[in-house]
Amino acid sequence: MKHNVARYLLLSTALVGSLSLYALTNESKVVPDADNAGLKLPAGFGALKVAETGARPRHLTVTPQGNIYVKLNRPNKEGKGILVLRTNSTGKADVVGGFGNYGGTGMYSKDGYLYASSDEEVYRYKLNEKGEVANPNQPEKIITGLINRKQHESKSVVLDNDGNVYVNIGAYSNSCQQQDRQKGSLGIANCPILDSAGGIWQFKANKLNQTYKDGVRYTTGLRNVVGLDWNQQDNQLFVMQHGRDQLHDIFPNLYDAKQSAQLPAECMYALKKGDNAGWPYMYYDQVQHKKIMAPEYGGDGKKEADSKFIDPAAAYPGHMAPNGLLFYTGTMFPEKYRNGAFIAFHGSWNRAPEPQAGYFVVFQPFKDGKPSGNWEVFADNFAGSPEKLASGRADHRPCGLAQGPDGSLYVTDDAKGTIYRIVYAKK
Repeated sequence: MKHNVARYLLLSTALVGSLSLYALTNESKVVPDADNAGLKLPAGFGALKVAETGARPRHLTVTPQGNIYVKLNRPNKEGKGILVLRTNSTGKADVVGGFGNYGGTGMYSKDGYLYASSDEEVYRYKLNEKGEVANPNQPEKIITGLINRKQHESKSVVLDNDGNVYVNIGAYSNSCQQQDRQKGSLGIANCPILDSAGGIWQFKANKLNQTYKDGVRYTTGLRNVVGLDWNQQDNQLFVMQHGRDQLHDIFPNLYDAKQSAQLPAECMYALKKGDNAGWPYMYYDQVQHKKIMAPEYGGDGKKEADSKFIDPAAAYPGHMAPNGLLFYTGTMFPEKYRNGAFIAFHGSWNRAPEPQAGYFVVFQPFKDGKPSGNWEVFADNFAGSPEKLASGRADHRPCGLAQGPDGSLYVTDDAKGTIYRIVYAKK
């Protein structure tokens, strides 16, 4: 008996030692690509192309066990709308499966569940102890019947710490005009779009088949939000709004082409229940640092908006399309990044005659749960060259962000389907 116990202890020690050695070896092989995957990064950082999906990945999530789930804008040729990737010993990842026959944007994991959205519905899947979806063909439909008018239709999702899920329902309009995007057309009084879109709705994360009547319009006056995240420092929802377009095209007597290229700001908002961010009645002018009344509703580029509308937490140049927001809570990156926000700017299409802009991931420092200090470009050159960036013909366009269990940062590209991983080489 003593011999057997001693032999068991010896084998157990050897097994633990070999697993630890494997983990160390595995970690040591996570090395950047020779060219940092084509990205420009701050000193000490490196990047690798984790996978080429051949599809259009939107948001993604990484479980504590390291499983990567990627939501596709539309199902791939195999008919799967969610890809399952597993990292290998090189730090890259292999596509090991897929499920879900619907396209969409939202992808989030929390408390043993994976949440995914189509453009009308939100589903959840139970995860087992290995972080794997137990029944991929039997999701629970928790929200259904959300409006989809084929404009700003994506439904991004995030969860708080109290069992609630938050869903963006984008406005199917540029500025709630009587004739959408038409020159000189004025805004509709008491914009009717806001009854079912143009805001963030709150639902229960564990209740099936909820519709609008079961949810709460948590905040209104947000034209379209694709990037959103829950700030754990102050237990609050933060979102990135896509600002309105075409000030010069619609009101050429009030705005010149350069103003239209720069305005309005893409805004970060810190939200509380009942907040109104002001769309379509106002926009935020990052040059004047003021809330300005929209021209559709009597504005002239100078009149200030009603003070009842909330101020943004931070503002960024116009038309860069913030599609991903992530609060960094890992320990791999230097201390300055802890609890700050990464933002994936998808890139502009309507800044002519100015050069197009965006196509990068920026870092916004935070202090005590609030933006503090100037934002900075963190990961650049997704476009491929300055010429491609200026023309808007980018090779890659960052969209979704996720944090790996080791603290590395994952970024999706929904132009060519690349998934990137950014790491920091500790000195």
